[in-house]
Amino acid sequence: MALRHLIFGAAWAAGSAVAASVSCPTNLPLSCQNTTAVSNTCCFNYPGGQLLLTQFWDTNPSTGPNNSWTVHGLWPDNCDGTFSQYCDTSREYTNITAILAKAAPSTLAFMQTYWKDYQGNDESFWEHEFGKHATCISTLDPECYTNYQPTQEVPDFFTRAVSLFQTLPSYDWLAAAGIVPSKTATYTLAAIQAALTAHHGHNVIINCNSNGELDELWYQYNVRGSVQTGTFTPVDPVGSASTCPKTGIKYLPKSGTGTTTTTSKTASATSTSTKSTGAASTTPAGVLSGKGYLYVDTSSTTSDGFLISSGAWYRAGGTPATYTATPNSDGTTFSLSSSKGKCAILSDSSLSCGASVSTASSFAYDGTHLTFQGSAKFYASAVPTGQTQGTIFTSTQAVSLAIAWNSQ
Repeated sequence: MALRHLIFGAAWAAGSAVAASVSCPTNLPLSCQNTTAVSNTCCFNYPGGQLLLTQFWDTNPSTGPNNSWTVHGLWPDNCDGTFSQYCDTSREYTNITAILAKAAPSTLAFMQTYWKDYQGNDESFWEHEFGKHATCISTLDPECYTNYQPTQEVPDFFTRAVSLFQTLPSYDWLAAAGIVPSKTATYTLAAIQAALTAHHGHNVIINCNSNGELDELWYQYNVRGSVQTGTFTPVDPVGSASTCPKTGIKYLPKSGTGTTTTTSKTASATSTSTKSTGAASTTPAGVLSGKGYLYVDTSSTTSDGFLISSGAWYRAGGTPATYTATPNSDGTTFSLSSSKGKCAILSDSSLSCGASVSTASSFAYDGTHLTFQGSAKFYASAVPTGQTQGTIFTSTQAVSLAIAWNSQ
């Protein structure tokens, strides 16, 4: 059994703490998995060694972008499902926004879109998360900083929580498995778990409200090193079990982008599968750059659908995946990537995005549609129906289509 009792040594308390910008030794054990005592709790999270990145899906009222879950928090649990809270009342700060505006403005900008309070008071929510949880993370203790300055640990906590959240695109992972927000469809707990475990590598705690509506996910980790600079390793959950029923789970769509948005970056999306009518008029021909959505145009249906993160065509409601367009050095083409990885036209002429793609293909834009090797024509063997996903090809198939870009 792992030994979880650790001692905060007198030498560390005397001032031999590490600075947040300095990496801890790489030979330290993972938190919760040590077999001997580790005295340096500035490089080893104790007692809260099981770190949970938790996410919300708020629909009543709707909060955050329609095509993304939002951050709930980063919580230290005691390796067994128990946890401490409000560990240092002297650090229950009441000016998180001001601290981040000065020390980590890009983190704050992201939080203003993706770390939202459903009641409209983001500052109060962030204060709660820091005071309740961050003050119980040992590596964020003031003693762990050389020449500590008050609030120095605040940007470290929020920046790490944001960076971890960005590696967990729950919406895209579920959508790739055909699990998308719907007012009518229901899903099983096993299907949701399988979709998330396939990417996270371990089970995820999946929570529903009293109406059987999906509303929260808990991803769990052990950490080698400090929370600030250490390596997060996915692990199986401890503590509370999922609260969703085995069947009949509702995954309701959000209505709008939330009622309390104070974002400094745009994260707009449609809540239906109809293609954007503004793509052609708002994005001129040339090299695309930045984030956007890819909509399918067959000129024969009123609900053509969009591309999900794997590069597949989907039409059964929900919202499209976010794609990133990166200009190539030739000045005339660009590459595409999604949360799954780079996008390429494979040897069988199919479009695919994922970790297995080593070299992204080059695309261009004619002012209305994407083009590949000079052609705006793409194909599919059939129009997808229900929960099926259609593969996009560049070689001739039964269905001819085009792909429109809509910038975020």
